[in-house]
Amino acid sequence: MMGAAKRILVVDDSEINRDLLEASIERLGHTAVLASSGQEALELIANDIELVLVDLMMPGMHGHELTTRIRNSAEASDIPIIVVTASDSLEDRLTSVELGANDFIAKPIDQTELRVRLFAQLQVKANQDEVKRRERALEDTVDARTNQLVEALRQVAAAEQHIYDAHVDTIRRLAAAAEFRDTEAADHVERVSKYCVLIGGKIGLAREDLAILKYASLMHDVGKIGVADDILLKPASLTSEERRVMQFHTLFGAQILGGSSSKLLEAGQVIAQSHHERWDGKGYPDGISGNEIPLLSRICAIADVFDALTSARPYKSAFPIDRAFTMMREERGKHFDPFLLDVFLNSFDQVSEIVPR
Repeated sequence: MMGAAKRILVVDDSEINRDLLEASIERLGHTAVLASSGQEALELIANDIELVLVDLMMPGMHGHELTTRIRNSAEASDIPIIVVTASDSLEDRLTSVELGANDFIAKPIDQTELRVRLFAQLQVKANQDEVKRRERALEDTVDARTNQLVEALRQVAAAEQHIYDAHVDTIRRLAAAAEFRDTEAADHVERVSKYCVLIGGKIGLAREDLAILKYASLMHDVGKIGVADDILLKPASLTSEERRVMQFHTLFGAQILGGSSSKLLEAGQVIAQSHHERWDGKGYPDGISGNEIPLLSRICAIADVFDALTSARPYKSAFPIDRAFTMMREERGKHFDPFLLDVFLNSFDQVSEIVPR
């Protein structure tokens, strides 16, 4: 007896041969499943069969055809096939091997030979099944670990998104605090952000950089928190001394936002400090010019001035878009980066959707 009993399919058109093989197989401790034709064998092959004994010379479906169809079957392609034949033809044996047979037993069958050959092929099948079992177990483990990793990453991403959303919300509130005392400018920071994103998108900023610009530009005037009300809310033009004091809001903003490892706050610091610099070097607080001025600050400068021109203030009415464009065009290469200004001025329709009604 060779381990656990296996189901072995015997395919032979001779009833005597089937009975003899059945008796021999059962003496070896296995179960014989009998088929009198190739077609009947194909109907039984998927029924937990561990090995097939195939006679070659059968009417209807030859043993070679049956071998081929078993090897082409998705359900039974790896089942060992032993050809049982009285033929001594080398051609038959070679053809059987080419078609996928694993071994041969000559008729009349010797019980010892049958035992040895069955044992060898069943052992191969058992080894193959164990490899497949381990592969499935490994795949299951990999799938489970992958699902766990995906879920962990999803949770991390959700947590990071929550932190990011809270971060952005804090930035919005910080920006709003700077405008809180100036009710006329309550929506100023949001519009400036939208104009900045419009320009940034037109010049091809990467998605991450565009997101940073969107939120960092909200903080461009955060330093106004440090400017006294009598200057910030004065309903008339400022004196030269008052303008000098107002200019400190750029440095106040840089101090408020400085020292952070956050990319958003770092960008906010840059914009807060240098969004009043001019292309010709006549701006403040550092008097830098041209490409020395950070790109995000040059973008914000255009957005900030345009919104100031097209928004009503206690000391002025809102200018129409056409007039604001004309006034800004006169500052091309002076106050503003010429390239960025052209991008903005060529976006009339999109700008019109943002301008306060």
